[in-house]
Amino acid sequence: MPVLAENPITNDTTRSRDPKELLNAVTPHLRHLTVNVLDSGLTVWDREVALLLRDEVMVRDLAERILGNAVMYVVASMEHPEVHLGVGKVVDIGVHQVILDTPVYFALCDLYNEGRYKHHAPFIQRRDDGTVTDTAAFLRPIGFAPDEELWARDGADCSPCDSKVPDSH
Repeated sequence: MPVLAENPITNDTTRSRDPKELLNAVTPHLRHLTVNVLDSGLTVWDREVALLLRDEVMVRDLAERILGNAVMYVVASMEHPEVHLGVGKVVDIGVHQVILDTPVYFALCDLYNEGRYKHHAPFIQRRDDGTVTDTAAFLRPIGFAPDEELWARDGADCSPCDSKVPDSH
């Protein structure tokens, strides 16, 4: 059974958090392979979208939707390690993109996980415990607007991530 926090936000339930802004905010925290990451002249957001378009997704709009929801999940899992969160197959494409671009992922960890590396150690089997639907519901009160279509697509078929292990998602 997924464990959700009773009230993930105190004093501010109306804030709105833009995943594009959150991802671009890591730029000053980039410390590794900055030539690879920054010399294209693209923002971090546009770089990750371009990588998704190169490897996984054929349409920019969908790549941006996937990336935005992946950023929501990654940031939420870092800011709320006590909550059992997970994504479905579609959003997981974006999660893996962010993690594979290690200079960007390290910068995310610096900024949103107090400098601690957040491991990604999935189980082999996918879970069907409703964690995806619960995660989308958790994102709303912490200021995110999850893409209902992407989260509903795999609502019961969660990625095999394990957020119960310390420093993992």
